[in-house]
Amino acid sequence: MRVGAALLAAGLALSGCSGGDGDDDGEADGNVTLTYAVWDQNQKAAMQELAADFTRTHPTTTIDVQLTPWEGYWTKLKAAATGGAAPDVFWMNGPNFQLYAANGVIAPNAEQADMSVYPKPLVDLYTYEGKNFGLPKDMDTVGVWFNKKLFDAKKVPYPKDGWTWADFQDAAAELTDAKTGVFGVGAPLSSFQEYQYDTIAQAGGFVISPDGKKSGYDDPKTIAGLKFWTDLIANKHSPDLKTMTDTVPLQLFEAGKLAMYWGGSWNVGEFTGNDYTKDKVDVAPLPKGEKQATIIHGVANVVGAKSEHPKQAWEFVKYLGSKPAADILGKKGPIPAYEGTQSDWVKAHPDLNLQTFLDAVDYAVPYPVSKNTAAWNEAELTHLTKAWSGEQPVDRAATDLAKTMNDLLAKE
Repeated sequence: MRVGAALLAAGLALSGCSGGDGDDDGEADGNVTLTYAVWDQNQKAAMQELAADFTRTHPTTTIDVQLTPWEGYWTKLKAAATGGAAPDVFWMNGPNFQLYAANGVIAPNAEQADMSVYPKPLVDLYTYEGKNFGLPKDMDTVGVWFNKKLFDAKKVPYPKDGWTWADFQDAAAELTDAKTGVFGVGAPLSSFQEYQYDTIAQAGGFVISPDGKKSGYDDPKTIAGLKFWTDLIANKHSPDLKTMTDTVPLQLFEAGKLAMYWGGSWNVGEFTGNDYTKDKVDVAPLPKGEKQATIIHGVANVVGAKSEHPKQAWEFVKYLGSKPAADILGKKGPIPAYEGTQSDWVKAHPDLNLQTFLDAVDYAVPYPVSKNTAAWNEAELTHLTKAWSGEQPVDRAATDLAKTMNDLLAKE
């Protein structure tokens, strides 16, 4: 999720916020083709079905679903936006949202929509200077995936609702077996949504202040949330950083070398499709620290500010954010964000406790972002790597990170 923030901001600023001919309702023959940019191959078929469904009720508007894999999505989007040719409608994520909104690349909603049908943390995530941009498409929370076979072999009870950090740490210790090369869990420094951000919130700490002006990394509670992970490495209940850099925890879990894996609702397809994990795993809520918490994130569909067909683009976004669209998405894609439409997603895999991810919305914390999120994302890796590798104590690395992050936030 990292983008060169300063370069991106400079490029996007060139595109300005005025877009096309705002009164252009269509082409000469009255027919319009909207470009719709997405990044997930696994969801392309569902997006094409949604596009076709929209055209059935809007016959003069055709949707061209354009897939660019994640690895190149933001580079391509930045280049298009800089040249004033961003797609009519496209997927947006939290870490990049404020940068695109601030530089006028995406348009605020053309009319007031009922935002109460989406989780409030997602609505807040896509609100900038008091304006809503786009509509939430899907949502994801985080849980503990666990290998039942490894739990059974060690006679460790499966995780239950309400379990605590201490319960988790005890289980990780019991499940670790040096002889077989199995670790209780992986404690990587790679995807903060599934790891550090969750435990920071559970410890009562914070990554960034609500006004986006101050880092929370020098807060003692935030540091406690980081130590949750470094202690697992120090106690050898997790592989070391080098091992997890060479072989990512997902691969270790799918090879039976990790008994537990902190992962998102998006892992359902991965684990049910993997030959090893498909009949061996289930999922439980994240353990509770000072409080119960998980990070919530989700994609929003947004309108490009320079779309030549803003009215049709907004109509399409409204449809994508509707209950009928969510009903389709719930059968074939990630968890739809629209309230009350998630039952089909849960029913698709009755052997898994997927309700865990929906229940987590009640105590979910928004993904931490600012205008130039990518800048301090890089700083997080730079400073915290020293703690994960053992080069520096956690409190020293976190305090240094807070200073760097505060400097970056002051420049936004």
